[in-house]
Formats: sequence, C-alpha cells, structure tokens
Amino acid sequence: MSQKLRVGIVGGTGMVGQRFMQLLDGHPWFEVTTIAASSNSAGKTYEESVQGRWKLATPIPDQVKGIVVQDASQVEQVAAEVDFVFCAVDMKKNEIQALEEAYAKTGTPVISNNSAHRWTPDVPMVIPEINPGHIDVIAAQRKRLGTATGFIAVKPNCSIQSYVPALHALLDFKPTNVVASTYQAISGAGKNFTDWPDMLDNVIPYIGGEEEKSEQEPLRIWGSVVNGEIVKAQSPLITTQCIRVPVTDGHLATVFASFENKPSKEEILERWQQFKGRPQELELPSAPKQFITYFEEENRPQTKLDRDIERGMGVSVGRLREDSLYDYKFVGLSHNTLRGAAGGAVLIAELLKAEGYIQAK
Repeated sequence: MSQKLRVGIVGGTGMVGQRFMQLLDGHPWFEVTTIAASSNSAGKTYEESVQGRWKLATPIPDQVKGIVVQDASQVEQVAAEVDFVFCAVDMKKNEIQALEEAYAKTGTPVISNNSAHRWTPDVPMVIPEINPGHIDVIAAQRKRLGTATGFIAVKPNCSIQSYVPALHALLDFKPTNVVASTYQAISGAGKNFTDWPDMLDNVIPYIGGEEEKSEQEPLRIWGSVVNGEIVKAQSPLITTQCIRVPVTDGHLATVFASFENKPSKEEILERWQQFKGRPQELELPSAPKQFITYFEEENRPQTKLDRDIERGMGVSVGRLREDSLYDYKFVGLSHNTLRGAAGGAVLIAELLKAEGYIQAK
C-alpha cells in the first residue's frame, strides 16, 4: 500500500482507546491522524489528555503525543479528516447508537468496540475467523442510513472469544448444550490495580450484564444473513457464569459441552490444530498464524503465561477430557484487550479493507 488510510479514534483517552494507539503505531495499512474524546479533553494534546491516566506498560507512541484532541460530538469536523474511525466511547447506549450512526451517515465507516449496536439487525458483529460473511449485511445497512460508503461494524463481547472459537471449530458435530464459566481480568472493566485496589486478593462473582451477553452473542455470531438482517442461531443452548478475578489481562473460560454427534478427542484436537479463517487466508497484518493453540500440559493455558500468544491475537485451549455429565470439558483463554477489544477491532478493519468496504475518501 503506497498510502496509509487515515484513522480516527473516537474515545481515544480510555483504556481501549489507548490500546488502539499502541496497536496502530507502525501499522502497515493504517495511521492515526485524528483523536476525539469528551469535551473535557478537547483542545489538549493527546499526551496532556492522558497524563496520569495512561494504563499500558508501553509508553505513549510518539506519533500521537502531539495530536490535539477534538470533541467527539463535532461529527462533521472529525469525519472530514479521516477515512474511517474506531469508536470506544463511554456513554449511554442510546447516545452511542446516535453518535455512531451520525459518523456513518457522513460516509465514514465505523468499527465499534461498544456494545450499543450488537443487536441492530443490519449491523454485523464479527469475529473475522468465524463469521466474515456477515459483512454482506452492510449493503442493507447503507441503504437504511442513506450512505454509499459509511456503515457500522462491531466486535462482540471480549469474554466469548475465550471459548467460541474452540466451539466453532466443532460446529459440524452439532453442539447441543454448553456450560461456560469465565474468569475475567480487571482490564475488562477498564481498570488496573491502582484504579481498583479492592480487587487485590479478591474475586467478585458478578459482572453486570455479562452473562446474558455470553449466552446470546455466540448465537448471533453463528447466525445467518436473511433479507438484509442477521438472524441468530437457535442452538446450542448456552448457560454461563461470569466472575471478576484479580489479574490484569486475559479472560479464561472453563467449558462443558455435549454434541449431537460426539467426536473423538483426536478429531477435536485435529479440528483445533487445522482451523483457519478468512484472516489467515488473506494474511491480514494482525491475524494470528495459528488461531487456536492446544496445550498438552495439564496446567495450561495459564493467564499470565499464555494470554500474549500470537501477539495476544491467538486463542489458547487445554485440558480437553471426557466428562461424566457432558461429552467433553476444556479450558480456553484469550487476551481481552487485544483479541477481545482493540486488536479484534483492528482485525475487523483489516478484513473490511481487504474486502473493499473501507477505502480512502
């Protein structure tokens, strides 16, 4: 690519926004040229706006330090300076929906890290290796919004990526019932231990709204495009518990699953090892070469050791064994702010660019 696409980060001062800055530093296709946030940050340089609030271990990229933050509500002004935007704002659901649609109506593609549009029928919610075909619904969405080039695409909840990929590789065995308990890092709440000292030496057995998302969003991922809308799948039946645990990054899941056609353990391991999706076929810059990695060791995957596999974009699985109530049980792990949040959104943008949905204005 001779010229990089100009990227805006709407909601660039929060933890996910900071991850976008980190991941896009030196990206071969994209360059951050515009940052927008609340009116409280507008007018400051990015370095000033996150002073004392930078949450990542790596420093603020030099390329974005001096960018003057704009008011995210000034949609026309921000949109005029970019080819597309990533959105990661902290607002009420209806406010996010209105803001993202306003950007899309300017002819600007919006890749959203927010949950507000995950159930909008003509908005694709994408894990690029699993349901890339859902981007076909964008044509219907553009018609509804009255734009030839703008649209909204969203990434799903971060925790489901610790177990949905492993189940997806086995869909032709027809999973019927799934129990998944997720043990989720504090960065999933946008916090670190300095912000949230009560999480030290503690476990909180409740994350608001998370269990409903964990049970329903996989069914939308496995759904079908019908008459310009995503219609969710009806199976498998999924029940979850979601627990906050004292780790910085990485969501771990314990999974029990039964199948209509029970596979052998060897068949499961082969499916996980061989699984590739559209990002691997296209060799997208952020795509993991090995999407699902299985660990033979009994004590793996471990959050601290394995969350960064494939630059945080891979999924780790281990402890596959038969169960006395279900057919099989296993453990899954994914990095929640990389694969599950900013990194997953960057991969969606790469897919959309490669498929011709995002272009220079």
